[in-house]
Amino acid sequence: MAATDLTLGVERTPRRRMPEIIVVLTSSKVAMVGLALVVFWILVAILAPVIAPYDPLAQDVTAMNQGPSAAHPLGTDHLGRDLLSRIAYGSRLILVLAPLAALCSVAIGTALGLAAGYFGGWSDEVLMRVLDAIMVFPTILLYLIVIALAGASGINVVVAIAIAGAPGIARMVRSLTIDIKTRDYIAAARLRGEPALYIMWAEILPNARGPIIVDGMIRVGYAVFAIGTLGFLGLGLPPPAPDWGSMVLAGRRFIWTNPWAVLWPALAISSLVVGLNLLADGLREESLRYQ
Repeated sequence: MAATDLTLGVERTPRRRMPEIIVVLTSSKVAMVGLALVVFWILVAILAPVIAPYDPLAQDVTAMNQGPSAAHPLGTDHLGRDLLSRIAYGSRLILVLAPLAALCSVAIGTALGLAAGYFGGWSDEVLMRVLDAIMVFPTILLYLIVIALAGASGINVVVAIAIAGAPGIARMVRSLTIDIKTRDYIAAARLRGEPALYIMWAEILPNARGPIIVDGMIRVGYAVFAIGTLGFLGLGLPPPAPDWGSMVLAGRRFIWTNPWAVLWPALAISSLVVGLNLLADGLREESLRYQ
């Protein structure tokens, strides 16, 4: 059922909502700054073959630890690899793995939260106790356990982040479900004989999507930071992949002679995380205004 605008007294269909979302985002300077940062990195990822002057894996022993120059605009690392090329191609990895990890986390947490909140009883207790047990572990320790057991790879990084993030999302969705299932339209759906799965996914989930979307956007930023952290700890993507966190790890050994090798990937991680968080703030403003 489409939502109704109480101010204008008209039904807001998805087609009508899109201009409203655009107006809210464009009226928020914070959201626009975040959107600009995110779009910048998306363009860098798309145009990486054009932007990168060299192969990101190519080594040049005659150009090791050089600063910015005409030949290497951002300098080179300790193996003579071009930093601009590695940053550009590394954005492709981060912009695939981070949204994928956040999406898996949101999907798992949403499914568990809907089931726990709607059915209640013993199923709710069992699910919540299991999720509480997972949340007891510090996030970074949980990452380390999963990666240590499964090995360092892109897929395992996604799995680790999804497992660590799902419990928090599940608890949020559960609380939303418990509130929404008391509404009149849920009672009407039950009287019509609608199955529980239909009620959860067609009636409850659409009315809880605002907070879930905002939380998901924030978790993409968390995932970017987590991938960078795992790379810095040597548990991210295996070398010689142009992983930003691994670049910081390799460059810190030469930070006094070549600070650029640490500065550029660190700025890349921080700017993308900040952009995602600012954009999420704008989406939160939109969800509060039109909920």
